[in-house]
Order: sequence, then structure tokens, then C-alpha cells
Amino acid sequence: MELHDVGLACDLEVMERQALERRRLMRWVLAGAAGLPLISCGGSGSGSTATETATGTATTPTTITTACAVIPDETGGPYPADGSNTNGGSIINVLNQSGVVRSDIRASFNGATGVAAGVPLTIRLQLVNANASCASLAGYAIYLWHCDRDGLYSLYSNGVTAQNYLRGVQETDSSGTLSFTTIFPGCYAGRMPHVHFEVYPSLAKAAAASKRIKTSQFTFPLATLNEVYTASGYTASVRNLAQISYATDNVFSDGTSLQMAGVTGNATDGYVVTLTIGVNG
Repeated sequence: MELHDVGLACDLEVMERQALERRRLMRWVLAGAAGLPLISCGGSGSGSTATETATGTATTPTTITTACAVIPDETGGPYPADGSNTNGGSIINVLNQSGVVRSDIRASFNGATGVAAGVPLTIRLQLVNANASCASLAGYAIYLWHCDRDGLYSLYSNGVTAQNYLRGVQETDSSGTLSFTTIFPGCYAGRMPHVHFEVYPSLAKAAAASKRIKTSQFTFPLATLNEVYTASGYTASVRNLAQISYATDNVFSDGTSLQMAGVTGNATDGYVVTLTIGVNG
């Protein structure tokens, strides 16, 4: 039986903290933020304006109107492979494996040979300091992971426990940016499609979960998802996506304004997604 990070038990404590934190943020925004200079921080979604098309290209976000804010904390789920849990009685920590620092995460590494198939996806992230007017954070590290097009997580799900693909670490450059080459994740039962990530204060400290300063997730516009899943290999995703929504998802139900990636591209040539991530630097 395959497990996916759909259990509410591991999410409830985190979500309760988030709800209080976000209510405070919304009160601040509604009460006084309108008179302050607004800085782009986050993707598209509520709190921003975005145009969505269904003409063979993905959504094109317009200027974000959300004040610089810290991206919400979210559960890392049961498949982080960051040394914080076990599978089969053994601690799984991909962060201490040779080769994990890489930009192309489609293939397995460190002796494993599998390659994840799917629609090409480039993920471009910028890390900024929410305590300093969204100044770029250089020299930080981001560990990113997600499921394959079948909704399976390497190192954990039945059939792919010998693989470690779709996991990797990158260091932010002088402008706080980094990029991953991957495939578009599938939609498995009970969750909106998403990507997990952890932020570390340096590449040297990105070796175990105990050094992380942020754990969160981001997602994609619905129009993009409907377009992606017309591609070969995503049949199950069409069915699963029809049974879930952002409003009923156990992570994104309280809003996606800071976690909705901007997207360009198409299902034939692939996609590029972008997101600005605010943390307390």
C-alpha cells in the first residue's frame, strides 16, 4: 500500500499555527498596508492579479500586489528524506549523499540509475529577506523535492525505493536566485499538485533537517494543471485533480497568495515556473 502526504494528523499542528499567523498578517494588510509601498514577494494568486488563458500557453502573472511577507510554514510531509524520519527502519537522509547538490534533478544519483519521465519543468526561485525590504539572500541553500508523474516519491513509495530522483540542493547566487530542471509532478489522490522545499542558511548547513530555517510548499495555477495533464503519462492526474481543489486541500485551503507560482510555457515544449520566497533572513 502506497502512502502519500495526505494524513491530517501530521499537518494539524502546523496548520493551527499558520491560521493564527495568517489572520494577524491579513489584519495588518487590510488595516494599514494600503498606504505603504508594496514590494513583489510571492507568486500569483489571491492578493495579486493574474491572467489565465486556455489557448495553449500557461498562465502569465501580472505585477504582484502583496506586501513583502514571509512564506507560510508548511508540513514537509512523510517523504522529506532529510534525516528527520525513517523508512523500513532506517533513517533516510539524501542530503548527505554525494551528488545531491545539482540543478538537474530528473535522474537518480550516487549509484542509483533511474530517470523520472514527464513534461519538462524549470523551477526558478528567488530567496529574499522579509526583514529587509525583500533584499536578496545570497549564499543560502534550498533543498527541493516532489513526486513523479505517477504521484510516487523516490526512496519511499513502492516501486521507487531504490531511486532518489526529483530531489536536489542548490545554493542561491548573488541575486538570491537558483534554478532546478525537473519534470512536472503528477496529482495523487487527496492533494493538489505541489512542490516541497526547505531553506538553509548556507550550503554547508544543508546536510540535515535540524539546520533548516523554513519548510514550505508551492503549487501551480489550475489552468496550467489542466493543460499539463493532457500530456502522455498523466491520465491518473486528470482523475485525481477533478476530486480536489485548493479550498479542500489540507495545506492550501487557507490561501495560496504567497505559494502560487507564476508559469510560462506549454505541455509540448515544457514550462518555466517562478516564485519569490520571503524568509526572515
